[in-house]
Amino acid sequence: METVVKKKKKWPKVLLVILILIGFLCGFIAVNATRNKKVMERTVDSGMKTISSYAKVTPVDAGEYETIKMYGAMKFNVSQYDVENTGNLSVLTVNMGFMQMVSYVITPYDKNMPMLSMDFMYILGNRKAYAEFYDLVEDPSAPEYAAVLDKIKDFEKDHSALEDIPVDPAWYDDLLTVALHKAMKRSDDDKMEEMFNEAIRCYMEAASSLKELSPAEKAVKLEITQKYCDDLVENGGVSTNVFKSALGEEKTKDFFDKVFFGTERYR
Repeated sequence: METVVKKKKKWPKVLLVILILIGFLCGFIAVNATRNKKVMERTVDSGMKTISSYAKVTPVDAGEYETIKMYGAMKFNVSQYDVENTGNLSVLTVNMGFMQMVSYVITPYDKNMPMLSMDFMYILGNRKAYAEFYDLVEDPSAPEYAAVLDKIKDFEKDHSALEDIPVDPAWYDDLLTVALHKAMKRSDDDKMEEMFNEAIRCYMEAASSLKELSPAEKAVKLEITQKYCDDLVENGGVSTNVFKSALGEEKTKDFFDKVFFGTERYR
């Protein structure tokens, strides 16, 4: 009687190649994520040192929004601060593997300053840096405010040589007197960190030259800021739409009012 020996099934070569490529890709993403996360955290830490050299920065409990999870894999770590004689600071970081990002927003309530919103993205070996200054003030043409913008425009000129990133038109464009959208590479990480810190430095230097608003002026500025927040939730934006899709409109507004822009804290 003959003995039948079953042959072991062999993996198809194409499938084996695909698995090897997937493993290589996962490893490539993991290595880049680790490196980029370290650079992002270093940049945030240096930014906190910069702003703390100009004003007392006090942590605020972000409550339920300290961690925001979206779509399972996306997790935002949220920190909130009060910047003495200036206003609200929110710092969001996210590590999505192929992309790391920090959002840094200073929303002023005590001084006649624009709002500063920065998004710095680390996408494998590529970099994107957005620094936007929103004219959430009663009179953008006032001489005192114009002097502030002149200082901020000097910051814009200092980085004019960097590659510009085209952006789509948005409903809030009229509020943006100064906006930088720049592209860089991994080799520019030091330059990117410097840009992050220079934006904070020029902002805080301008703020330190201004007198504190009166209670009535603060109330007006708060309402202007609140209207922008409400319009942002209603009309949307690139980041706002992500929050609205994951959290819903009502929860997004609650997060914006309590933490991201902090309007509720300054009422």
